Parts: sequence; C-alpha cells; structure tokens
Amino acid sequence: MAIITIITARMTMHNYERDPKEITRLSFAAIRREADLSGMPEDIVPMALRMIHACGMVDLPADLAYSEGAGAAGSVALNAGAPVLCDVEMVARGIAARRLPADNKVICKLGEEGVADRARALGSTRSAAAVELWQPMLAGAIIAIGNAPTALFRLLEIFAEQASRPALVIATPPGFIGAAESKDALIANEFDVPYLALRGRRGGSALAAAAVNALALREEAA
Repeated sequence: MAIITIITARMTMHNYERDPKEITRLSFAAIRREADLSGMPEDIVPMALRMIHACGMVDLPADLAYSEGAGAAGSVALNAGAPVLCDVEMVARGIAARRLPADNKVICKLGEEGVADRARALGSTRSAAAVELWQPMLAGAIIAIGNAPTALFRLLEIFAEQASRPALVIATPPGFIGAAESKDALIANEFDVPYLALRGRRGGSALAAAAVNALALREEAA
C-alpha cells in the first residue's frame, strides 16, 4: 500500500497544462513571439505557423520559399473540392481530413499494384513511379511531397511533358541526396506552378501535412 501511495504521489507532482484549446493557444502565441514572420505575406503566415508548430523550429521561416499568392491559391482549391495528392502515407495520415472544407480526397498511390514494376521501368524509386498515377488528377490538385526528392523531381519532369498543372505544390522532403536540389528546382520552376518549399536538407512528412492543414485550420493559428 505504501508503494502505491508513493507512486501516485510521484505521478501527481507535475504541473502542466491539460486543456487542449489552451495548449494550442499558448503554443501559437509562443511561436508568434519567437519566430520572425515579418514581411511574410498573410496567406503564407498560417502555413509557416503550423509548420513551426509541427517541428518546434522557430527559425524555419528563414528557409521558407513561396510563390506570390501560393497560400491563397491552395485555400481556393481546397474550398473548390481539390484532392490532396501525397507522396507517402505519412503525409496522408498527418492531414486532418475531417477538417478539410469540401470533403476533399487525400490520396497516396505509393501502395498501388504495379508501382514497383513502374519504378523498375523508370529506373527510379517507388515514390517517383507513384507520381505517374497522379496524372489524371493533377489539374487543380494540391500536391504534398514530404518525403521523397525523387517524387518531386519526377513531378517537375511531368510538368515538362504535359499541360496539366496543380493549384499548389508543397515540398518539404528531407535528406542529404537530392532533397535541397529538388526543392531548388521547384522554386526555379518555369511552369507557373504555385509552390511552398522548405529550402535545404531539413523537412519531413509532418511539415507537408501541417502546411495542408493550415489551409483548412487557419482560425486555430490566428
């Protein structure tokens, strides 16, 4: 009995915030205090806030690159029912699908039958091969690439091959081989494709999902 009492006492020693709404409020207040968002367009700020919230890196805005009106274009597309095409399931799972404004489909083709065969034919990764399956849905879509630089490179190649264009490309693939280069290629794209990209080696699926969520959850980050 004495042991149980001691364990219980230890478990109740911590003083921490339990209210989820207050945690969210305090988190975004801290981000706004600590992150330099000056000069950032209003339509990009919610995306930056939510990405910082996902990773805890308040210096992230310095590495964000975006085209003019990218956030607004993404919001309009989501409200119009655009699908969200994801390179990996980790991105798809991180998107708050129930909060998307028009019952938008969140799609990842990586596990589809035949993707491995396509990858061998391409001489590339399954992630790049899965992008091939996006083509019928590409026009007006939201693209979220959070893991695979090869998927982003292949997407840019597809832009050069056909005329369909997405409403927005969000690119946060991390890594040491091709990650920075693929995002630089998106930033320099000549296809008039709106984009939000995190320059350099850092990134990840959670950041891509957070950027999509920001388009639907703006009021929570305000």
